[in-house]
Amino acid sequence: MSQSEPQILETQPLVRALGLREIWAIGVGAVVGDGIFMLMGAAAQMAGPMALISYLAAGLFLFCIMISHGEMAVGMPDAGSFWVWNRRLMGDLAGFISGVSYAAGWVIAGGSVGLAIGFISHWFIPLSSTPETSYVLWSLIWVTVFAIVNYMGVIMAARTQLIMVLVLVAIMAVFALVGLFGGRFDSANYVPFNPGGWGMFFPALAYGTYAYMGACTLATAGSEAKNPSDLPRGLMYASITFLVVYTLAMAAMFGLASYEQMSVVESPFTTAAEVAFGPAAATILNIAAWLAAATCLIGGTMYAAPRLLYSMGRSHILPQVFSHVNQHRVPGFATILVWVISVILVLVGSRNPDIVYVTLSLLLVFCWAVTWTLNMISSVLYRSRYPKEIQGLPWKQPLYPLFPIIGFVGVGIIMYGTFKGAEVAILYGLIFVAALAVYYHAYGKQHVDKAPEY
Repeated sequence: MSQSEPQILETQPLVRALGLREIWAIGVGAVVGDGIFMLMGAAAQMAGPMALISYLAAGLFLFCIMISHGEMAVGMPDAGSFWVWNRRLMGDLAGFISGVSYAAGWVIAGGSVGLAIGFISHWFIPLSSTPETSYVLWSLIWVTVFAIVNYMGVIMAARTQLIMVLVLVAIMAVFALVGLFGGRFDSANYVPFNPGGWGMFFPALAYGTYAYMGACTLATAGSEAKNPSDLPRGLMYASITFLVVYTLAMAAMFGLASYEQMSVVESPFTTAAEVAFGPAAATILNIAAWLAAATCLIGGTMYAAPRLLYSMGRSHILPQVFSHVNQHRVPGFATILVWVISVILVLVGSRNPDIVYVTLSLLLVFCWAVTWTLNMISSVLYRSRYPKEIQGLPWKQPLYPLFPIIGFVGVGIIMYGTFKGAEVAILYGLIFVAALAVYYHAYGKQHVDKAPEY
């Protein structure tokens, strides 16, 4: 095989239907909606306007992590992405831990984001006189709808995702520009800038990490990308898009309303829009919040998790049923399983929100931090072991090794900010990883196919 050609690893034909626009939309849409539109209120209450800096720092760290993935994405394009990369460069166990951990994170997000979209939908149309019942009904409806959209084929899901992301980005860009330059911006709202002290930077950073950490999900489009070279470009363009648009929108938000007016009950963007421009503007911003949650479910939970599981089933490290592809050429069994677990998490979270929004959300961050760390180690090994292959890639990581170095530092800071005061959550994460290792040695190691030749 020519060194200039990316290696296509799939053996089961998924549909190569995704262009750069669709890949970009997966990355932008996978920015976790409830982290931006709901939990931002908690960050604002905690840190005041300084939350803007925390979110920006989290976004920049994650940008560096994503750029460090780019060469592997184009050199080893596959639905299994993290599983395939780390398997090749560090062995089956590392690949398995990274793949399952990332898939598990998106399944957890299916519960938290599912609850968030139910809450927002109730704001528009209550389905019951009891708000809690209405939230749950809407959550179950939308989790099911978006599972069906994905089940019906990647083209339908990708087009739906692209349209919703374009509308979302347009709303947030207009809000940012009007908020900053429309005559309602009040710099006095930035005083005091850090009412809780600089010590609140790290807790707010944790919220920012949760919000921005989904964008590298687009690497799981490797088996469905028309041109694998679009994967690293999508990582870069998606990162720049959400960093610029959301940072400007948050800057406008803090200038339109005092942080003291913001809460966890309502999106702070909605609060700021209503204070500055009235109820109609608040409705538009709630539409944006709904779109952010919807695109997470379509392009994250119901897209990325099934494809990772499918790829591992195809390699038999998971039972072969996971490799089932339906008549629409998408991972059918894996999509149904992810939907079932998401429904369960919505029901559990409706009765005990702390399980989904605290315990499992912390596990999500831990799992993805493990995946990022393994990916960045593999990105360095890829450079050192296969220089000729790197030389032949149509896209190369700029300024190497700058992005992996900043990425490693970023993971350390993110872990500190997220788990300071919640150290027991690290224990849960280690137990989860240990359980994956036990499974691998008890079942996966005996059944996994021989690693492909390169």
